[in-house]
Amino acid sequence: SHSIPSLLTGTQYCIVNHTAHEQTKVAFTIMSPSLETTIAGIRLETCIYNASGPRTGSSAALSKIAASSAGGVLAKSATVQKQTGNPLPRTWHDEPSDGSKSAASLNSEGLPNSGIDYYIDEKTIKESMGDTGKPYMVSISGATLKDNIEMLKTILGVAKQNNIAAIELNLACPNVIGKPIIAYDFAQMDDVLTQVSKIKGITDIPLGVKMPPYFDGPHFQQAAQVLNKHKNFVRYAASINTIGNALSIDPVSEAPAISAKGGFAGLSGRAIKYTALANVRQMRNLLDESIDVIGVGGISSGTDAFEMLLCGAKAVQIGTCHWNEGPKCFDRICDELRELMEEKGYTSVEKDVIGQLKEFSKEGASKSRQAKKARESLRLEKQGSVQKRRSTVIGMLSPLPEDFSHKDEVIFLLLVTIGILLANQFGLV
Repeated sequence: SHSIPSLLTGTQYCIVNHTAHEQTKVAFTIMSPSLETTIAGIRLETCIYNASGPRTGSSAALSKIAASSAGGVLAKSATVQKQTGNPLPRTWHDEPSDGSKSAASLNSEGLPNSGIDYYIDEKTIKESMGDTGKPYMVSISGATLKDNIEMLKTILGVAKQNNIAAIELNLACPNVIGKPIIAYDFAQMDDVLTQVSKIKGITDIPLGVKMPPYFDGPHFQQAAQVLNKHKNFVRYAASINTIGNALSIDPVSEAPAISAKGGFAGLSGRAIKYTALANVRQMRNLLDESIDVIGVGGISSGTDAFEMLLCGAKAVQIGTCHWNEGPKCFDRICDELRELMEEKGYTSVEKDVIGQLKEFSKEGASKSRQAKKARESLRLEKQGSVQKRRSTVIGMLSPLPEDFSHKDEVIFLLLVTIGILLANQFGLV
């Protein structure tokens, strides 16, 4: 089974049947699995969109997300005033020596952004969204409760006229020097949300909360209790932000790879996927049904997104993969997710995938082992076929006849070179 290219799906085609006496036209539409979903009452064309972070700080960057398969656009976490963030270098990517994919990234950016007025400005939003019709969402991360309340009031004043679809309140940033993670102090988190609930018109626009990762059962329960207490206006929880206080050491310089905060930074990338899956599952089980869960953390493929949706996420945000790959990652991940759904015979993420995680069973585990063996067998078969074709090409380079002139040798080598290039072009070597 192969995924139908996104450019072809939803398009009407026509088959013409010619006979001696009649011409019959049969119209049909190529359809692929639907990735449509709803978060906090907001309809998304696809369940995949960006996390607030790298490549989200300007309208130029946001417009590239809007032009991709992303279902919505979330702007950079904003502060009251523009700020430059922590000193450089403030990011690091794992670069495995064996050429395999990076497993982890670190960042201690310190919320560099253009200030809230920029992200809610009508001109910025129009430049970012064009005529895509996709929802535009803003993220805020004030240094103080006063800052957050001031920004919320400012957003509410222009949200309707400027087509701002939702607000994400970041209570999980680990990289602001001297500022603790609010959502790890449950009394403080409750106080912040209590003060937010008093803002006039706060229920006029969907509001979500960006959550940090939790690791202990009682912490999941306490966090969920606080959010459930404020379910009258908290419409979703985005889980998780980076895992704070990770450290990478440069063995050459014998110093941290990042300059700010003694090198301590937020861990992201594929290494945190399993922590993110657990947090999404726990939150979905503990939160009131009226509060949606958005999965974030370590997602870099359609399969990763599929797993997150099974755990109960209504949508999936992409951060580090977007950072590394750019907005084309949204097209690739959406295509991979559709292909996986086609293989399983699923037609809709809402109907067939979201929250459909099954209990462990021996039958399921056996089926998984058989599928793994089949994939390995296919891989070895392809590997053997490639090696055979490579040997055929290499055989062309056997010693030349003694009566070959120098000119003949040059011509022969040129022909062999062309053959190798063509073989490489068509995947024969």
